[in-house]
Amino acid sequence: MAKNKKKILLLLGGPSKERAVSINSGIACYKALIKSGYNVIKYDPRKNIKKNIKKINPDIIFNCLHGEFGEDGQIQKIIEDLRIPYTHSGVKSSKIAMNKLQSKKIFIKNKILTPKYKVIKKLSDLKNRISLNKFIIKPCNEGSSVGVKIFKNLHKNNIKNISQSLKKYKTLIQEEFVGSREIQTAVIGKKAIGSVEIKPKRSFYDYKAKYSSSAKTKHLIPPKIKKKLHDQIKKIALKAHKILKCRGVTRSDFRVANDGKIYLLEINTQPGMTKLSLVPEIANYHGFNFKKLIKWILEDASIKR
Repeated sequence: MAKNKKKILLLLGGPSKERAVSINSGIACYKALIKSGYNVIKYDPRKNIKKNIKKINPDIIFNCLHGEFGEDGQIQKIIEDLRIPYTHSGVKSSKIAMNKLQSKKIFIKNKILTPKYKVIKKLSDLKNRISLNKFIIKPCNEGSSVGVKIFKNLHKNNIKNISQSLKKYKTLIQEEFVGSREIQTAVIGKKAIGSVEIKPKRSFYDYKAKYSSSAKTKHLIPPKIKKKLHDQIKKIALKAHKILKCRGVTRSDFRVANDGKIYLLEINTQPGMTKLSLVPEIANYHGFNFKKLIKWILEDASIKR
C-alpha cells in the first residue's frame, strides 16, 4: 500500500497510572495506521513535550494517552497551543469528563440520572453515608476504575482502607452502588452506534476485569435487554456526549437498576483501544473493524476540538 505523506505522531505511554494500558492501546493503533499506509511516529511524552512535538513537526497527532495528563485537558492544551490537528475531545470536554464531580453536576443539571453521591475530603465526611446498602468509593480524577472500591459497611478495616485512599487521592466520591445490569455504550461522531453488556466474574468491572484476559469477563453484544431500553440508553449516551461537547469517540458507562431506571456513571473521552477494549468490540459488531475505526478517528482530527 502506498504511503500517505502526512506525518502522524502517535502519543502513547505518558506519566499516568494507566501508562501500561496506554502503551497497549498505542501499539494496536500504530499497527492499524501502518496497515492503512500512514507514516506514523510513536512518541512517549514524559518531559520537554512541547519542544519535542515542535521538533517532530507532525501533520496530525493521534492521542492514545489515558488517565491524568492524557485525557484531562493537559496534553490537549499543549496541542491546541501548537495548532496541530489532533484526535478525540478538546481541552474543556476532556477536563470535565475526567472530573467525576464536575461531570455529575452537569448530568444532574441536564436531567440525566446518575447515582447519589457525596464528596469525601476527610474521614468525618463518611458520617451519614450515601447508602444503607453497598456503596462505592472512587477518586475524582482517575480512569479505568483505578482506585475504585466497593464497600458493604464502615467497619474498622474499611475505614482504614478509605483513609489510605484519601491520603493518596485527597478527594474521593462516595457513591450509591446501583446493582443489576452494567451497560457500556459507544458514540462515534454524531451517533451512538451500540452497546455491550458486561458480566464480570469479579464484584464489578474493575481494572483487572477490564485488562486481564484471566478475569473471564463476559461481553454480550448486543446487550440482553429490550430494544426500547437500549434505545433509551443510546439516547442518553449521545446526549451526554453533546452536553460535554465531546468529539470523536466516547464511551459512556451505565448501570440499569432492577426497577429499569438508567444511571449514567461517567463518560470516557479516551476509551481504550486494546484487544480487550469495548469500543473496538462494539464498533466491529456494527461493521467498523479496528482498522476502519482507527482510520475514522484519525480523519476526524482537527484544531480547536
